[in-house]
Amino acid sequence: MSTLQNNSVTLIGEVASGFTFNHEVFGEKFYMVDLAVKRLSDQVDIIPLMISEKLIDVTTDCVGTTLEVSGQFRSFNQKEQGRVRLTLSVFVREVSILEEEFTDYTKTNLISLNGYLCKPTVYRKTPLGREIADLLLAVNRPYGKSDYIPCIAWGRNAKYASGLFVGTRLEISGRIQSREYTKRISETEYVEKVAYEVSVSKLEEPEDDKR
Repeated sequence: MSTLQNNSVTLIGEVASGFTFNHEVFGEKFYMVDLAVKRLSDQVDIIPLMISEKLIDVTTDCVGTTLEVSGQFRSFNQKEQGRVRLTLSVFVREVSILEEEFTDYTKTNLISLNGYLCKPTVYRKTPLGREIADLLLAVNRPYGKSDYIPCIAWGRNAKYASGLFVGTRLEISGRIQSREYTKRISETEYVEKVAYEVSVSKLEEPEDDKR
């Protein structure tokens, strides 16, 4: 399977920030920008995009513009206050500007992954009895690199995931979600953070791995 097939993302949403320079590779500059993607529930996920200056005019104010993007959900390690933190963003390969508002929110946030479970699943139940499982999926990229994607499963998917072993190959589909949380950094200081993860709608082992 190609690395494009094992990590595929499509998003439709409104630009919610300006462009911020991130890095340069062989003279090509890459920028970060936030995309606000609506859910069916009218909640909004703010998803960071990494995009090349060759794909969009980064000198213009695009806030409020509706974009359709496709690419891959990628991770990289970022040093922060002496510690290494896993950061996630959508690496954009294609982008188009939509002139009209897009209202089919079942198609605004789609991701499919094919990778390997690289940490033991954390399974738990909420006080109301809802089953939840946290997974970390390693997804291969070219040149021996991998992306490490946090995923969260619910209900039957969570129960199924709780019985999986590290190294199990999985096919996952769902959507990318953002989640705000408060982190304590000292006795008196707290800071607001945002976590990104894949909310799993479908989880299975590939058929050829079951034989």
